[in-house]
Amino acid sequence: MPVLSKLKTPPFDVPPAHPPIRSQVSKLWICAGFGAMFLFRLAFGLFSNMDFEDQRQIYLIGLKYYCTGLWPFFGPDVQTNVQIPGALQGLTAGLPFTLLPIPESPFILVNILSFAALCLFGWYVSRRLPAFPRWLLWGWLFTAPWLLNVSTNVYNLSYALFGSVLFFVGFLETVPSFSLGLLPLNLCNAMMGFSFLWIAQFHMSYIILAPFMVVSIYFQVRSNCVNPLRILLFISLGAIPPGAFLLPTFFQYGFHHIRQESQAVLTFRLSNLKLFPLILARYLAMASETIPRFWGRNNAERGEFLANLPWAIPFTFIALVLGTLQPILMFLLGFRKHHPQKDWTSVRALAFLTWILIGISFLFTTKYPSTRGYYLTLPIIFLYAFYVFQPLSSRPWFLRTAKLLLVCNLVFHIGVAVHNYRNDSFFSFRNSVVKAIRAKDFHLMAERRENSHY
Repeated sequence: MPVLSKLKTPPFDVPPAHPPIRSQVSKLWICAGFGAMFLFRLAFGLFSNMDFEDQRQIYLIGLKYYCTGLWPFFGPDVQTNVQIPGALQGLTAGLPFTLLPIPESPFILVNILSFAALCLFGWYVSRRLPAFPRWLLWGWLFTAPWLLNVSTNVYNLSYALFGSVLFFVGFLETVPSFSLGLLPLNLCNAMMGFSFLWIAQFHMSYIILAPFMVVSIYFQVRSNCVNPLRILLFISLGAIPPGAFLLPTFFQYGFHHIRQESQAVLTFRLSNLKLFPLILARYLAMASETIPRFWGRNNAERGEFLANLPWAIPFTFIALVLGTLQPILMFLLGFRKHHPQKDWTSVRALAFLTWILIGISFLFTTKYPSTRGYYLTLPIIFLYAFYVFQPLSSRPWFLRTAKLLLVCNLVFHIGVAVHNYRNDSFFSFRNSVVKAIRAKDFHLMAERRENSHY
């Protein structure tokens, strides 16, 4: 027996077994799928609606920086004579021209940023909900109307989404009732600090993130016994990179000037209390496959869409019906008491407290409570939506319905891209951008708004 035992032991090290070919092929298919989805989203962004003046002006801010080389002290326009301070909007929309001087280059960068953010968020949700079907998770994230139509376009909210995902992943990992311990606490605090000043240079709704930071600091000190000075240190370290792009504006125009501009959009409106139900409906719709907002601005435009694309009619109506039911179910199922996830109660409370916070914030602004005003909270309502439907995700009827909705929504958006191509998309003014790039004269595309600072 000892001899046989020795004979069975090889006189050399056996190389580790190679992973099964099937596993390697599967990984290749996954990479190919993600690559195809990125290209689809990029193409959709180029073909999406850009007939709104705000989108063209964001693009023009970047083109102006490229053509003139003038430092972009201010970013998006808020209202007449009011612009958001900071250079990030001008740089993120303008620097791509220096690397690739073609009209499509700003679209490439914004899609890289938004796609990376969605990949991070999808990974994080998959760790929180390991039983949720991956195809549904990624398909939902990459094609949801509010993500597909906004985050693929050169629009200030598209850049803000990048910071929003970083912020809320960091926030959730610093609060004990949500944390999975996936990221170091110091990194999470730095992510919140970075995101806060990143978003501040793209959209004024960044202030809504301040209460979340206060809550995070409170629970870190109370539950984890973390020194508050340590927390503030890492938040500040994270805020330094984006904050550096704010300093030139402060030095040039002063804090007093910027404070006056911020106060121009602040006012108390108690009458906005009646808008809380409307805000809730739109808040839930952000994470749903609801399409009316992107189908057309009125019935005449929607009718024109169907008349020009009759093949899209059945897909449009199926997406309309199922997508309308989705936020209703999200609301009704929110009252469920029993849930397989232990943190369901905490996630539900977070989602609805966020809605209350959004409603309160609109009591102190002149702005109408459109979805753009709370687009930053999109990760919270998406997380809630995934939790709501997780108990149903193992039922065959639900999976069949989800597949039908995803396919119809995707075909509908292909129709939207085809419909927008000639008149409303980026290609309707691409030739003027080509001329502006060649002549280094942004005026050949369009003019900045009157009385704008930059």
